[in-house]
Amino acid sequence: MGKENIEKYSARYALLKSVAGFWHNNVFYRKVIVLGRENIKPDYHVIFAPNHQNALMDALAVLFTHKGQPIFLARADIFKKKTIAAILYFLKILPVYRIRDGFSSVKGNDEIFVKTIDVLKNKNGLVILPEGDHAGFRRLRQLKKGICRVAFQSDEATGFSLKIKIIPVGLEFSNYSRFRQVLTVVYGKPIEVSEFFDLYKVSPERALNELRSRLSNEMKGIMVHIESEEDYEAIDELRNMINGRFSDDIRFPKLFRDRILVNKMNLLKSSNPSLFERICSLSIKVKEKAKELNTDYRLLEKKKHPLGWLIAGMVSIVLTFPLFIYGNIFNLTFLEIPNLQIHKIKDPQFHSSIRYAISLALAFVFLPAYLILSLFIFSSWWLGLLIFFTLPLSGLFAWNYYLQFRRITGGFRIRSLIKQKNEEFNLLRRNHTELVNLIAGL
Repeated sequence: MGKENIEKYSARYALLKSVAGFWHNNVFYRKVIVLGRENIKPDYHVIFAPNHQNALMDALAVLFTHKGQPIFLARADIFKKKTIAAILYFLKILPVYRIRDGFSSVKGNDEIFVKTIDVLKNKNGLVILPEGDHAGFRRLRQLKKGICRVAFQSDEATGFSLKIKIIPVGLEFSNYSRFRQVLTVVYGKPIEVSEFFDLYKVSPERALNELRSRLSNEMKGIMVHIESEEDYEAIDELRNMINGRFSDDIRFPKLFRDRILVNKMNLLKSSNPSLFERICSLSIKVKEKAKELNTDYRLLEKKKHPLGWLIAGMVSIVLTFPLFIYGNIFNLTFLEIPNLQIHKIKDPQFHSSIRYAISLALAFVFLPAYLILSLFIFSSWWLGLLIFFTLPLSGLFAWNYYLQFRRITGGFRIRSLIKQKNEEFNLLRRNHTELVNLIAGL
């Protein structure tokens, strides 16, 4: 599979995608929520336009929630080495040349443009991240014109017969870099590029700007968009305090709850500035004090931490400790080894990408080794297979065991703070209660 036939179906790529997709959707993330798949029709000539906040994970979010073999565009400088370029072409990634790559290099985009037309004709789907580069903020930045230019010029080159559609994609990560988080992907309603053809024939630049503006508005409607830079930290933290417990909700995903909350805060800023400032101030205070006292919002939400429940929980923790140890064979191999490389990566938005890539590579090496070892140790092949398949399940158990242990020890810690009549904790609780009540009043 090379650049010349990148739009063709590849069985080897399909196999790799199925394995990597399983690891992405079921191991790396604890849940992947997908909405709007009905907006993607198999006969569409489409360009997908996702927001770009989490480096390579944004592209993978589209790849592993879409059945086809879409083609991606990436900056050309990573294609310089032939071996790397061959791998990237196999992964269905095409280079895009920028002025910074040299004026002579930019001419290479003519060949890429012809290839993108082949991709669109073949109905693969073209994925372009319209913000250009990534940034770790829940905010849509100014879109580049490139995606609109590709759409117009591709349709123009085929006599306006493709009827290209741009599908906005909203991505939301419950945490950008940690393992076992929740990923929400929303495919919006397609934008018909043909709606702008008449304007494009008269004024291409104006048509580009209007299509870009339309795409921007559509993307903001299906993602968490915090416009204010000044109040970003307070509003972003408020989402976790108020809506954190809804992270796994499929029927009404946290993404939409967050959007409602952000919109209410935007309205409040203009209608009642003093209340807005009070909420933002409380948000920061609760965040800082909760971190200082080593507690979390789930624990603060609970009015009581019954001693009997905590003791029963600790007993279950002690009884299942051997299974926790066994489960850490899986977790230490695939979750902790990638962490050893993270400190070398300066850009925190690449941490998740590195963790995923390394854990997947380790899976290709260690899972076959563990299977062979299981079959070798146990005389019965069925027992060896059973032990092998319990490894990932016990790993997930160990992960949840750790979370449960933190909740139980956190409950004991809060009971101790209450018993000591700790004034800082009492202040934290009062502030948290006031904040929740103020938001409920909105």
